[in-house]
Amino acid sequence: MTLLPNMNTSRVCIATFAVTAVLAACGGSDEPVVATEPTPVSLALVKIGGFVHSGGLSSAEITAYDPLSKRLFVINGANASVDVLNLADPSKPTLVSSISTSSIGTGLAGINSVAVFNGIVALAVEASPKTSNGVVAWLRASDLVLLGTNTVGALPDMLAFTPDGKHLLVANEGEPNSYGLSDSVDPEGSVSIISVSGLSPTATATSLVRNVSTAGFSGFNSQLSSLRAAGVRIFGPGASVAQDLEPEYITISADSATAYVTLQENNAIATIDIATKTVVSIKPLGFKDHNLAGMGMDVSDEDGIANSNSGTPIIKIGPVPVKGMYLPDAIASYTVNGKTYLITANEGDTRADWPGFNEETRVRAHCALGLDPTVFTDAANQILDSNLGRLRITTTPNGTTTGKNAAGLCTELYSFGARSFSIWTSDVSRVFDSGDDLEQRTKALSNVVFNASHDNNTLDSRSTSKGPEPEGVAIAKFGSKSYAFIGLERVGGVMVYDVTNPLSVSFVSYLNTRDGIAGDRGSEGLAIIKASDSPNSKPLLVVGNETSGTTAVFQINLGY
Repeated sequence: MTLLPNMNTSRVCIATFAVTAVLAACGGSDEPVVATEPTPVSLALVKIGGFVHSGGLSSAEITAYDPLSKRLFVINGANASVDVLNLADPSKPTLVSSISTSSIGTGLAGINSVAVFNGIVALAVEASPKTSNGVVAWLRASDLVLLGTNTVGALPDMLAFTPDGKHLLVANEGEPNSYGLSDSVDPEGSVSIISVSGLSPTATATSLVRNVSTAGFSGFNSQLSSLRAAGVRIFGPGASVAQDLEPEYITISADSATAYVTLQENNAIATIDIATKTVVSIKPLGFKDHNLAGMGMDVSDEDGIANSNSGTPIIKIGPVPVKGMYLPDAIASYTVNGKTYLITANEGDTRADWPGFNEETRVRAHCALGLDPTVFTDAANQILDSNLGRLRITTTPNGTTTGKNAAGLCTELYSFGARSFSIWTSDVSRVFDSGDDLEQRTKALSNVVFNASHDNNTLDSRSTSKGPEPEGVAIAKFGSKSYAFIGLERVGGVMVYDVTNPLSVSFVSYLNTRDGIAGDRGSEGLAIIKASDSPNSKPLLVVGNETSGTTAVFQINLGY
């Protein structure tokens, strides 16, 4: 692993925990002593169960577990519902019921996220159209009775309870329906902060008290120039700062005081003070230098013939003169020696789906007049498809910039995502990046070819765009060790790293349970179930696989 401490650089479930047991003291004293959990010397994942959801593509996404009812709640995007599974036997999950948006209210579309606390389920439900305000729906996990709803912002995409259960935070992404058209609507992004009391498995509509506040970004509208100068991407045509910022994923500090929110397309992280319900900072993540040793990537699916535009795919991972925008989806947090650290899964989402604006292109198309030879060594060959030509990049690094000089030659190339996970301090200074390790460790898989996508088994299919595409991250602590579980959306599977020391991270394990174009594909949401909550008393990892529509249950086997 390569460490770059000086680089300022970025949708998940977080489960950070330590198990302790209180024992009677010896020697006649009445004072209890605390027995610390033993620290494992090894960790391995083994799949022990799974469930195939109806609906196909997008029928298994985000998951959340209620230990009181032993029920697993799985977002089924295909059916605009939540599938409720009985997980009492984790080797054989069974369907209990499905909760549709029609049972929650009218004027609603998809359900995007789920969180559980003390027998109460919270659902993030978007409106129809998505640019209108969505709702949070509250249910009892035991009998699925709807306890009420609260209006939040446009397109609530993810939600999370604070560890103390006093607040629920909702990331309202606020995506536009289009740009610059007669019917264009671009709502402001925001984070709803819901103060909650009465969270109980026997809660009623009247005993569950909720009060909604909004942490918005309109106060930053006057700071457009300074935010861009700092590196925060604000580039939607005609958008204000508040309209352009799109909260994606939330993690909350162990003391329930601070929330950290990924602003994915903006390549930034917002920090929120929960007590005052305000956004206190927006920090840019900077860029990854893919031209450094250990930070490279495979950028072409036609690299089998050198310096050509008609090659064949081969595995070719190495340094390239490209800057990677982190653009993280999921974020998780954990504590080391009293300090909070953040871990991001650097997926690399783009604005390519909205009428009126598409930032995604390829190097050879964007740089039609060529690469600047004063910047790029061997510029005439670098632009060919066997080299950089087919790599997908942005036309708009920030604002109205294009990465070109006055002559129209490209001087900078910015790709989507970093094909890695990163660790940051709480003030968003990067201390670790996994470099090219994800691609290096997926190139020798026997069950799927290198850089295949989640819907094919084609060599190099994703080399030109985001590679394995890390999307989900969850954290678990066993004894004195902290582990990060990284879900790879495209090639699939989960990688595990020992992140106990954020400055010295080590690979632990990798399990991929797809088989070509079959099996578990498109890992989306990761959730840890700690041993004390687990139905089989073993720590579990649950993964929702979007493409295959399957929920996978992995047992975390610890060796001592």
